[in-house]
Amino acid sequence: MNKKYFTGVFHDEESLVKAFGRLREAGIKPEEVYTPYPIHEILDGMGNKTRITHAAFFYGLFAVIGLLSFMYYVSVIDWPLVFGGKPFNAFPSFIVVTIVATILIITLATLFTFSVRAKIFPGKQAEIVHPRATDDKFVMLFSDTIGKEKEEIVVHIIQEHGEVEK
Repeated sequence: MNKKYFTGVFHDEESLVKAFGRLREAGIKPEEVYTPYPIHEILDGMGNKTRITHAAFFYGLFAVIGLLSFMYYVSVIDWPLVFGGKPFNAFPSFIVVTIVATILIITLATLFTFSVRAKIFPGKQAEIVHPRATDDKFVMLFSDTIGKEKEEIVVHIIQEHGEVEK
């Protein structure tokens, strides 16, 4: 990381949520909060909403349209075979394949989108902001550039509920 940060480390969820609430009242928002599991108060307070669900919906929509179009083209237009009295456009036989292939396409496309968006790729070195962030601790990350006044407020609030480390 090329930025300078200071962190607040908390041992439990309750103290993290209390400190986060006090910081929000003071008008201070942390750069990032690292927790071992999602905490809804923190997610709502940070205000970062993901649009990956919208992307997954459109992946599914395009997958269904593409798969049904492909199967219609292959079985009706390009290679119409009559076997067993089946009509050319046997739409019910397309449904199961469409559902399974759509789920596969949504899963792979969403995974790829998440990986690109999060800049995760094989061989990338992990940026660990604090050694205890991966040890079931709750870590709040603040930029050193927030100003001396706000930094003193942050340090005071975090010291009441957790511990501050540079």
